[in-house]
Amino acid sequence: MIFKATVLVALAVAVAARPETPSYSPPAHPAPSYSTPVRPSPSYAAPVYADVPPQYNAQYNVIDDYSGNNYGHQEDRDGYNTQGTYYVQLPDGRLQKVTYYVDGESGYVAEVTYEGEAQYPAYEPSTSYQPAPAYQPPSSPSYA
Repeated sequence: MIFKATVLVALAVAVAARPETPSYSPPAHPAPSYSTPVRPSPSYAAPVYADVPPQYNAQYNVIDDYSGNNYGHQEDRDGYNTQGTYYVQLPDGRLQKVTYYVDGESGYVAEVTYEGEAQYPAYEPSTSYQPAPAYQPPSSPSYA
């Protein structure tokens, strides 16, 4: 009987020591509001540029004997004042040159000059070209 009492006491202690089962309840959320849409703010900041007037010097030249191309450009800029020159070899053999400047008051002012004399060689047909003979269909027999 002592054994039964010991087992019964041990069982009662185990039941009393058992943790209580938690009850589930969903987390509380605020009611949705549709009155004002929420717009995310951009994750970047607008660039900030120093207020410095532009200043540069640039140039290029192209000379291609195979195609006959000869042109180029050179320009200097300091703030609103710009000056430069560009040129191109024309098909008649002259070099056309444009010298210009730009400032805040007068705008674009250009002076166009030509170097060399225009060349228009007389047309001479090639003697090495011989046209192929015209096609003649074979003669067909005539039927009477």
